[in-house]
Amino acid sequence: MHKKGFYEKFVKRPMDVFLSLIAIILSSPILIILTILVRIKLGSPVIFKQIRPGKNEKTFYLYKFRTMIDKRDDGGNLLSDEIRLTNFGKILRSTSLDELPSLFNILKGDLSIVGPRPLLVKYLPLYNDNQKRRHEVRPGLTGLAQVNGRNAITWEEKFDYDLKYVNNITFIGDLLIILKTIKKVIIREGVTSITSQTMEEFKGSTK
Repeated sequence: MHKKGFYEKFVKRPMDVFLSLIAIILSSPILIILTILVRIKLGSPVIFKQIRPGKNEKTFYLYKFRTMIDKRDDGGNLLSDEIRLTNFGKILRSTSLDELPSLFNILKGDLSIVGPRPLLVKYLPLYNDNQKRRHEVRPGLTGLAQVNGRNAITWEEKFDYDLKYVNNITFIGDLLIILKTIKKVIIREGVTSITSQTMEEFKGSTK
C-alpha cells in the first residue's frame, strides 16, 4: 500500500473538481454539437455507459459518447467492434472527443484527471497482486500509460506504468502527463493497438 503525499491527500481532488468544472463550461458548445451529431449519425442512446471498477474496486458508470452502431448478425448477436466502429466513431476516438462526457465522472469523484485508466470489471479476477494495486488510487481520464503508448503497447507495459504512477503521485508528474496528453491528442498518436482498431482483450498475465 502506497503512502499518500501532501499533494495527493489535500490538493489533487480539489484541483480535479476545479479543472473539470472549467473544462465542462468551456466545452459546453462542443458537447451540445456532438450530442446532436452522435444522435443523427449513430442513434440513441447518445451516451455510452459502462460499469467500471474505480478506487478500491468500487464500481461506477463511466460516461462516453457512443462510437459504434448496434449492428447484429442474423442470430441477434452484436458484430465485432471493428465492424460496428464507424468512420465518425473513429474520428471521435482519434481526437478523444468521445471522452468529453467523462468530465462529469471527474466532477462526481469517480475519476481523477490523471490516474490508471478504468478497465473492465471482468478483468478484476485476472490481475496479479501487483496489477491489483492500480485500484489503490482513483482511476484517471488520462494516465502514465496513455502518454507512453496508449493502445499501442502491451497490457504488461500498461500495468507497469500504472504501478509506477501509483508509487509516485506528484503535482509535477500530473502536470507533465496532462501536457503530454494534449500533445498526443493533437497528433492522434497511439489510439489503436498494433493489431486492431480497439485494444485487445486482457486475458491475464504470463508473469
